[in-house]
Amino acid sequence: MKHLFALLAIVIGLFLISKVCFSQKGKDLKSSTKNTMNTIHQKDHVIYFAGGCFWGTEHFFKQVRGVTATEVGYANGNLQNPSYTQVSTGKTGFAETVKVSYDPQAVDLRLLVDLFFKTIDPTSINKQGNDIGTQYRTGIYYNNVEDAAIIKEQIAKLAGQYSGKIVVEVEPLQNYYDAEAYHQKYLDKNPGGYCHISPDLFELARKANPEKTTLNSEKSFKKADKETLKKELTPLQYNVTQNGATERAFDNEYNDEFREGIYVDITTGEPLFVSTDKFESGCGWPSFSKPISDSLIQELSDNSYGMRRTEVRSKTGDAHLGHVFNDGPADKGGLRYCINSASLRFVPKDKMKAEGYEKYLPLLVKK
Repeated sequence: MKHLFALLAIVIGLFLISKVCFSQKGKDLKSSTKNTMNTIHQKDHVIYFAGGCFWGTEHFFKQVRGVTATEVGYANGNLQNPSYTQVSTGKTGFAETVKVSYDPQAVDLRLLVDLFFKTIDPTSINKQGNDIGTQYRTGIYYNNVEDAAIIKEQIAKLAGQYSGKIVVEVEPLQNYYDAEAYHQKYLDKNPGGYCHISPDLFELARKANPEKTTLNSEKSFKKADKETLKKELTPLQYNVTQNGATERAFDNEYNDEFREGIYVDITTGEPLFVSTDKFESGCGWPSFSKPISDSLIQELSDNSYGMRRTEVRSKTGDAHLGHVFNDGPADKGGLRYCINSASLRFVPKDKMKAEGYEKYLPLLVKK
């Protein structure tokens, strides 16, 4: 009998040990996952935005260049590991919050605060859009004390735009728990899902922090594949550049365009022609006396339609541009590059710097 009790005790002991070990292993795994998430981007900074329903706020910030990661969760409440159901009661103190990781070398915290204010009514207490409750209050929560001064300074500047009192919380992050998996990247998985933020603001976020260029920066011009071009170009642009089609004379975008600027390959963005070399030929298509450089184009024999012509194609994009003839103005070299508008994009002088074509500005000086 003693042996039976001893054996039973051993079995029970092994069972309890296995339960303890399994439970401890589960806890360690969760802790390890959390730590991994927090150290993926060592150079990144993290800020937390509570702006009503976190689905839209997360989708908004992920559009901003310089934001490296977004996650939805619950911040500054009074429970451990709260569930969505618990937070939804409005009695836990938690706010639906988006954890935003960003590269401070690429995007400034001030800009993120400015953008955040465009998605909320900062004078509304515990209500954003159709969502009401303490869990939908607005707030900005920080880990670094240095961020607090920047946030408060920026809010003070924005406050002048509103007649009511700004009620956005600015507080240290007390605690944060990531939300359930089905909430993460919700609008990516459910494009038609509920969102209190206007879709127009997502486009604003995408354009809010364009990549900066400098005098010495070089734009990279690359040929895209056919499927990409089909998506990016109009049917006419695709048919002209990829199939060698010709658009209608006198009924095209740049035949009558004589503002200062440059003409770039529609398929790559590479500058090919400049306004100072454009002239009115009367043929019905844009005409140039020469390209910016002979190295940018290639000329091929074209005997189609019973004619002997010289086709002009862009070298980098291998796009059909038009043809070159020997009936151009003698004082300009005697050539006429007859080019389809559909193969080009015109960048006016006043937009060249912003679009990264600043180094081509000297070409616009008339000699």
